[in-house]
Amino acid sequence: MNEADNLIPPRSERRDAAENRQRILNAALRLFEQHGVEQVSMNQIATEAQIGPGTLYRRYRNKSELCLDLIKDNLVMVFEDIEEYLEQNRSASPKTRLKGILTLFIRFRETKTQLITGVEDTAQTSRPKSRTRSPLYDELHGLIVKQFDEITALEKVQMNTNSVFQADLLLTALSSDAYLFQRDVRGYTPDEIVEQLCATFIGH
Repeated sequence: MNEADNLIPPRSERRDAAENRQRILNAALRLFEQHGVEQVSMNQIATEAQIGPGTLYRRYRNKSELCLDLIKDNLVMVFEDIEEYLEQNRSASPKTRLKGILTLFIRFRETKTQLITGVEDTAQTSRPKSRTRSPLYDELHGLIVKQFDEITALEKVQMNTNSVFQADLLLTALSSDAYLFQRDVRGYTPDEIVEQLCATFIGH
């Protein structure tokens, strides 16, 4: 089974539930395109979809879950692309493979910036520590940890490196706040951001 299949659990639906889901997604997409994810409330989405707020909240607890549903097919594809890349580059060094993973993810991020921000923005008031915890980042974290572990083993690093800690920091640099600051304020291109991340976290 593809790892990305675990991102969204399978769910069987009654016909009316499936229709409501599609109405919600269509309404959310229209509003997000017009106003941006951050500016749109769940109540606005319910009104646009012509359903009650209770119906909306039974389906999605917050905008994060809704945004994740909107991009789930894209998420599956990007992790399939990463899996294919890793398969085709098994003989490459782990540093090269990690750079490839970052490049593919940042290309994906560039096409779905608003929705990825929405996925990250998950119930911060009630669960502030969960902001960077999402299926998207959990999946990516595992891939990155594996590459860091291989780098450490290959180079026989003597210092107390911790792959989980390194991956956490790298993912923090890839979060919307940090990534968009580097791109929009510092003026780095996506390719330049990849190069800087590689130079900072894995060397040349």
